[in-house]
Amino acid sequence: MSTPIKFMQVFDRLYAAYGPQRWWPAETPFEVMVGAVLTQNTSWTNVVKAIDNLKAHRALHPQVIVQTHHKRLASWLTPVGYFNLKAKRLKNYCMWYLKEGEIEVLAKQDTQPLRNKLLSVNGVGPETADDILLYAFERPVFVIDAYTKRLFLRLGYIDGEEDYETMRVVFEKKLQKQSNKDQLFNEYHALIVHHAKYYCKTKPTCEQCCLKRQCRF
Repeated sequence: MSTPIKFMQVFDRLYAAYGPQRWWPAETPFEVMVGAVLTQNTSWTNVVKAIDNLKAHRALHPQVIVQTHHKRLASWLTPVGYFNLKAKRLKNYCMWYLKEGEIEVLAKQDTQPLRNKLLSVNGVGPETADDILLYAFERPVFVIDAYTKRLFLRLGYIDGEEDYETMRVVFEKKLQKQSNKDQLFNEYHALIVHHAKYYCKTKPTCEQCCLKRQCRF
């Protein structure tokens, strides 16, 4: 991988430009988990609408979600699109979550075994699992989403052919010597999301980019 700008320099410039992001916006770890399942292939704005629907019906609880009829649950999730599929996936996750003893039990497990368990849940892929690990369980894992790929491809870190696990391991190794890893991983990913949403878009606004001097795009 070519690295025209040091990995932590990217973080430093993003942080200087945007400040702390305090992401993920949620009141409880379980709300983070629900958001991670629902945000697949949709915008966060739509996820918020769906979560607000669950709250309005007093359904933001794993037991309630499991017991709710599929059609009713799907109707509450309409804003996120693919609502029938996501209702099924959310129920799958909640059944697993309850069976495993919820966060009180799961939080005691080491990161890799916990990640393996998350990946065993139907509908939970690597990105969703790592979102949950990072933001709900506060584990130092690096989330590789579309925003991360876009930014680091343009910066010359990757060639776009790497698979998810290759990128995740490489990026985590670059941060493993840093102190306060839990907070750093969280903040770094949140800054990438902010930067990619508003500046490093599919059609970027390069003139306003804090990384434009190092970008190869």
